[in-house]
Amino acid sequence: MKLDASNVDRFYDKAYSWIIDRGPSLILGIAILILGLWLIKLLGRWIQGGMHRRDVNPSLRPFLTSLLLITLRILLVLTVMQIIGIQLTFLTVLIGGIGVAAGLALSGTLQNFASGVLILLLKPFVVGDNIIAQSQEGTVTSIQIFYTIVKTFDNRTVVIPNSKLSNEVIINISREGSRRLDIEMKFSYGIDYDKVVAIFNKTVDEFKDCLKTPERRIGVSSLEDSGFKISLNLWVNAHGFTDTKLSFLEVLMKNLKLGGIKLPGMAD
Repeated sequence: MKLDASNVDRFYDKAYSWIIDRGPSLILGIAILILGLWLIKLLGRWIQGGMHRRDVNPSLRPFLTSLLLITLRILLVLTVMQIIGIQLTFLTVLIGGIGVAAGLALSGTLQNFASGVLILLLKPFVVGDNIIAQSQEGTVTSIQIFYTIVKTFDNRTVVIPNSKLSNEVIINISREGSRRLDIEMKFSYGIDYDKVVAIFNKTVDEFKDCLKTPERRIGVSSLEDSGFKISLNLWVNAHGFTDTKLSFLEVLMKNLKLGGIKLPGMAD
């Protein structure tokens, strides 16, 4: 089958016209694509260094960098397509529809994700902190993008969605490094107040886990018909608080007995 010379001429004419019309845009688009990819690569290195200097959580660095670079690459490709002359109207509508559907389907997951990013960036607590959240008290063992794992003091593993932690009250009971131990005891009016205070002070001085600062505070907290109450406030390390409290109360009770102080309910 022989090609008609007129058809060949028309083909070459159309190809020539397309090259003249679209060629510059195509070359410009390719140049912008290559330059843009190179700049995005450099930006990724700069962002990684900046997050390292600002001590951003290591588990968050790769994710944030990848998210930003992928977004920039998508925008670059869309820009190049627009420069070349490819119509994006249908593609834009399609991407928008998919985005809306995905957002509705994953609203809870996305909320957990956003909350996880905020927790890792703002650091209201870190791994190793003791917190009270969602009626759970324990030690943070892991902070993930979507959830946080807390190990309670009775050895239960609690997985808490990050959205719950970012929208509700969190009590960080170890962040300051120390906690106040409050003890209140009742004595009859026949017991010498100064003697009780001396035993309290002796116990605090000899107990190795009591902190020297802030200063302890001892005083009468209440006067009742059947006796008076003495309140003792002292400071201990936040970690191991419960163990310290149990040990201190045991030693205090023994010292009161040795000092001849009769506690309520104690047999004669």
